[in-house]
Amino acid sequence: MKELVYRGKTKDVFALENGNYELKFKDDCTGKDGVFDPGENSVGLTIEGVGKVNLEMSVYFFELCKAAGIKTHYVSADMDNVTMEVLPAKPFGKGLEVICRKKAVGSFFRRYSEYVEEGADLPNYVEMTFKNDAKGDPLVTADGLEVLGVMTQAQYAAVKEMTQKITDIVDDEMQKRGMALYDIKFEFGYVGDEVFLIDEIASGNMRVYKNGEYVDPMTLSRLFFE
Repeated sequence: MKELVYRGKTKDVFALENGNYELKFKDDCTGKDGVFDPGENSVGLTIEGVGKVNLEMSVYFFELCKAAGIKTHYVSADMDNVTMEVLPAKPFGKGLEVICRKKAVGSFFRRYSEYVEEGADLPNYVEMTFKNDAKGDPLVTADGLEVLGVMTQAQYAAVKEMTQKITDIVDDEMQKRGMALYDIKFEFGYVGDEVFLIDEIASGNMRVYKNGEYVDPMTLSRLFFE
């Protein structure tokens, strides 16, 4: 038996009898007016097979993380049912996104365009934002996270180090396929005192370029597994 805990935009979460959770990947995608956009906050269309592709990419990278000694919430996956069993890690606060940037593009460039050229190299720059659509996902510093009781300095250091390591793993795989990772976003949680990577590592969470041209998430998923 399993119990529905949360119905999300692109994944549903079920509680399992063994204490773990099951993520059911759906073919619903965020977007607007029938156009896929990972940055949108509502479901805009359904693309057959996208849930399975997101699961496949996530499992691929979770396995690489495991081999590298990086802790994730991933336990196992069932490709036929498009589900993933995960550990019951608690998220930080009410939701925290961790972004790692290798290039100055997107919102980073818009914020700091007086100081940096678009596309300039960044040294695996890590920044964190609260997941809050109404407030525009506000940036938060390490000190801010500590003062607000969301994360300790030790947890922040662990998340930052893990983020940079996972980013390099993903970038290495993209480089092998003739592509370059510009930035990527993750989510982390904790079990006891240990920090774990949670959620997914899929094409909709990263910005990838090939020959200087942006590769949209659906095309990226196809190219990655060719």
